[in-house]
Amino acid sequence: MTQRYLYLSLIPEALIVSMLPPEEFGEYYTVGDKKKHAEQAIFIEIDPNFRHPYFRIDEAMARCVPHPDGRPKKSVYVSTYRVLEHVPTSVMGKLYLCTRYGKVLPLEKSKDFPEYTQNFYLYQELAPVASLVASTLDPIAFYKFLTHDPDTLINFPAIAFVDLRLGELDKDPEHGDIGDLPYDFIHTLRDSLLSLRDKTIHTKMVDRTHTVEHPYRTINTGIYVGDMEELIYYPMPDHETLDRDYHEWWHSANLTPLP
Repeated sequence: MTQRYLYLSLIPEALIVSMLPPEEFGEYYTVGDKKKHAEQAIFIEIDPNFRHPYFRIDEAMARCVPHPDGRPKKSVYVSTYRVLEHVPTSVMGKLYLCTRYGKVLPLEKSKDFPEYTQNFYLYQELAPVASLVASTLDPIAFYKFLTHDPDTLINFPAIAFVDLRLGELDKDPEHGDIGDLPYDFIHTLRDSLLSLRDKTIHTKMVDRTHTVEHPYRTINTGIYVGDMEELIYYPMPDHETLDRDYHEWWHSANLTPLP
């Protein structure tokens, strides 16, 4: 029996059926033999038995058959609109971080959240929007603010976001050394953090339509995905572990892309 996989892509947001296992799909999805340029990708493996009336998954599965020469069908798109809100966290498996060079890092999901001790946080929203947001709220509080807070004018039925590093800016947003932070929006970020410090607000937009592609070394605690039922968390290994246990991926993630 031909095996088919179901993937939830977060950048860009899409639901995809493929005959390729995760590592091969990640290489195809980022590099591909016909793409004009390579790019990062983040996707989650979904239980292939998952069905929802919003999606025509069975039709996509039926179309996902080998080519006449026997080559596996690499992708059949089920949907590219309002995908995340219709896929419950309960059917989500491993998350995969793909470099623009086709290397894939699997991350296990967890509900064991770390202890949060920062003054400020920086979040890159992945889906359904792609805003860059500074906040005084830790990831759990930020998720609840976006999905459940009745006083918030803008709510989402589901949200996926990355917790990014702030380094010394967390303690001293005005004068803190940026160190190895590669952000090209430092001045705007400093102003946003100062607004959070000096005003009675919890969040501040840094960039409304920020590109979701960023160096993976800037990920702080991990990637978060939440719906109206629960929040799940994909912890990011520390840099030492990545260099030791996933050296090829880590090296690929830190290569400077060609212009």
